[in-house]
Amino acid sequence: MISAGDFRKGITFEINGHPFVILDFQHVKPGKGAAFVRTKYKSVLTGSTREEAFNPNEKFKKALIETKEMQYLYCDGDLYYFMDNETFEQIPLTLENVEEAIKYIKENDPATVKFFNGKAYQVDPPNFVELVITYTEPAIKGATATNVTKPATIETGATVNVPVFINEGDKIKIDTRTGDYLSRA
Repeated sequence: MISAGDFRKGITFEINGHPFVILDFQHVKPGKGAAFVRTKYKSVLTGSTREEAFNPNEKFKKALIETKEMQYLYCDGDLYYFMDNETFEQIPLTLENVEEAIKYIKENDPATVKFFNGKAYQVDPPNFVELVITYTEPAIKGATATNVTKPATIETGATVNVPVFINEGDKIKIDTRTGDYLSRA
């Protein structure tokens, strides 16, 4: 059990069996009345956010989130298959579960899969990936301006803004948390 007075960013807790993660919190002690904890939290399963004030003595069950390193195998229609590297068990996930990660991982790449009560709910790609540009406008000779970018399609089908000197076939490094181009690989 965790009390609202112990809330910190990133802590997971349950309300009526649904897991939430704390995005922001503030302990408030008004001049009149009792203290409270103003909290902004997000549903782990649906992604919806809420703001609520709690009594610091309120107790909640701690949500246990399990993470596993898994390997992305392939896509079969609407399902994306991931394999546990230890047990070799394969689990199918829907586009809803992999939507953000699938832009940056290709077949046989590693990924982190998060589970709540044994059910996978989210896939996270590695923080940095190296992917090949499959299409972009040709580079402009002599274009060396630092902040000028152009759209480029990477091998997974996602679009990333890259500097104008990047060409088709170049391998680039991408920060998957922001979707930004970092450097040539």
